[in-house]
Amino acid sequence: MSVKTAELAETPASADDFHALEEKIIRTIEMLKAARAEKAAAERELRRVREQIDGRHDEAESLRREVISLRREREEVRARVEKMLKQIDALVTAES
Repeated sequence: MSVKTAELAETPASADDFHALEEKIIRTIEMLKAARAEKAAAERELRRVREQIDGRHDEAESLRREVISLRREREEVRARVEKMLKQIDALVTAES
């Protein structure tokens, strides 16, 4: 046994020492409970944010597809309008 261990064994523990240790243990338990509650709240918030991100990702993908469709439609309309303008020019030229 070391000298320090022998000294501790010979020193009687007072009620104040036990009370101080008990208080430290109680504070440690309270801190642990608070940390667990904060962790649970953070995990809930993370889950909520991830769901929002997934929803926004789906919305963005839907809008991207819609933009592509509208661009394609615009090009088709432009082609038809150009074709009609050429036909009108041909009719005006033929009548002249």
